[in-house]
Amino acid sequence: MADTAYSLAPKPEGATGVLVLSDGHVIWGRGFGATGEAVGEVCFNTSMTGYQEVMTDPSYAGQIVTFTFPHIGNVGVNEEDLESLVDGALGAVVREDVTAPSNFRSKGDWGQWLADKGKIGLSGVDTRALTRRIRKGGAPNAVIAHNPDGQFDIAALIKRAQDWPGLEGMDLAKLVSRHIQEGWEGSTWTLGSGYGQSPSDERPHVVAIDYGAKDNIFRNLVKAGARVTVVPAETSLDDVLALQPAGVFLSNGPGDPAATGIYAVPVVQGLLERDVPVFGICLGHQILGLAAGAKTSKMFQGHRGANHPVKRLGDSVVEITSMNHGFAVDNTCLPDTVEETHVSLFDGSNCGIAIKGKRAFGVQYHPEASPGPQDSFYLFEKFVGMLG
Repeated sequence: MADTAYSLAPKPEGATGVLVLSDGHVIWGRGFGATGEAVGEVCFNTSMTGYQEVMTDPSYAGQIVTFTFPHIGNVGVNEEDLESLVDGALGAVVREDVTAPSNFRSKGDWGQWLADKGKIGLSGVDTRALTRRIRKGGAPNAVIAHNPDGQFDIAALIKRAQDWPGLEGMDLAKLVSRHIQEGWEGSTWTLGSGYGQSPSDERPHVVAIDYGAKDNIFRNLVKAGARVTVVPAETSLDDVLALQPAGVFLSNGPGDPAATGIYAVPVVQGLLERDVPVFGICLGHQILGLAAGAKTSKMFQGHRGANHPVKRLGDSVVEITSMNHGFAVDNTCLPDTVEETHVSLFDGSNCGIAIKGKRAFGVQYHPEASPGPQDSFYLFEKFVGMLG
């Protein structure tokens, strides 16, 4: 089958999948994974590895991920590389067909894993062209669909994409957050041994608010010397304080921070008033900014990948970071109480803040994702060092 074109041309022979954009563009391909259809925002990720972690990252809820690297799925899947058991990305768009897995850690085929998880895949797509389109026109709403017999109602799919309201104004954190409080027991992973267990010694107690957290964040908090209790996104200030935290962590997550902030911001403001140490990552960073009086806005195309350079303003050190965000703290109008600590070297957007006079800071990127690979672990040590 020929490479996909952006047109309303007739369906190519052998097409069993399709991506239909809200502007009417139809992108044909070969469906794999789950059958059916899903509607969301199309984004692109530039990572060469970690597709299983990407697909299980709750921050991708409501999104269809285009992988710019052509060979996705070729090392299979395993149970150790999941970031969460809740829903992450809706589907995946890739260049090459998924081949049989070739890796000593593989426990299964990625296409079958997608099917088991109810996620749709689309291969045979010119992902470079799609990525250029997103860069020029912004991240579009779309429907991804897979039908083995190749029959699709394109007009209905276009309408569904057009009717979807988009991520702006959408609170997804409460949909992907855990619903019960639990103590975190795992630690970091080592080859041959898997994940370790959290030490039982007396450690500073961190309460982590789960807005759609990646499990590896909690493991790194343990590695840095903390004892972690994870609570749901909508946990009240009184309930957080009742756990007597030495510090509070604000996790990553999906959706519009302003929408999640309706219930999250008052909690964080209460923590800041009591000078409780606070550390936020991604959505948690944005919530911290809102609590301090900053504003957030939706980005044109977002930042997603494992190769994003970020400048640390205090000493001009550049960190190579992993990112996944479509919203950002607006650094053009920061209040006097907020210090900008990190910026993206791609576009100058905000990537870190500290609250003046408080033991509170946040970063937009993911220090737990080993992008550098160890460029950013110091942030966990910095936070735990604040806890006494």
